[in-house]
Amino acid sequence: MLHHAVQGSILIIDDEPQIRKFLDIALRTQGYQILVAENGLKGLEVLATQGADLVILDLGLPDMDGKEVLLELRQWSDAPVIVLSARPDEQQKVMLLDAGANDYVTKPFSIQELAARIRVLFRDKPVKVEQHIIFDDGYLYIDVAEHVVKLNGIELSLSKKEFQLLALLIRYQGKIITQKQLIVELWGNTHVEDTHYLRILVKKLRDKIGDVATEPKYIQTITGVGLRFTCSIHFNH
Repeated sequence: MLHHAVQGSILIIDDEPQIRKFLDIALRTQGYQILVAENGLKGLEVLATQGADLVILDLGLPDMDGKEVLLELRQWSDAPVIVLSARPDEQQKVMLLDAGANDYVTKPFSIQELAARIRVLFRDKPVKVEQHIIFDDGYLYIDVAEHVVKLNGIELSLSKKEFQLLALLIRYQGKIITQKQLIVELWGNTHVEDTHYLRILVKKLRDKIGDVATEPKYIQTITGVGLRFTCSIHFNH
């Protein structure tokens, strides 16, 4: 069996279990990391708290219209979106592309065609150059540019959003970053009231790096203000 290197993460938002399972298996074998959500609200929460490099969005969701999900996520995410629709409608296609979709696939579709469209969107995505910051206190090791985090020598698997938050805290090491600043950096100006996304994300990150909220080694909560990364740091130039 061929093992592919991980190509990136894909979030599938679709209410049909068989479609989710089919896409999950088919795209994993292509080397992608897969996240799934069965409705629009769950999809937005997964994207907000875990992040994804690309989203496959079904239009016929049980809780909200696919276009609503698209408009909502476009307020704070630039992840490419491929819309799946059972209704081949030219007008609808134009409307969705105008609303921020990158591509449109009509059901039924072949996995080969979908995989080709995914490859195109990944190929066209601009590469961000990270400042080369390395933190190492002998227990926790973080290389921001290489996206590597190790705890006691063992590499951790952080979601895209968990890593983004950690990199942000490290970049401003020793300084307090306000809750509002963090939310704007992670999700954009339209989400300053959505503090629950930040709470979920901070808890997940703390759990992974072995940090306890009541006695923090790394992530300190300044009540009513924000967060601060408390350890010393090394810069590599």
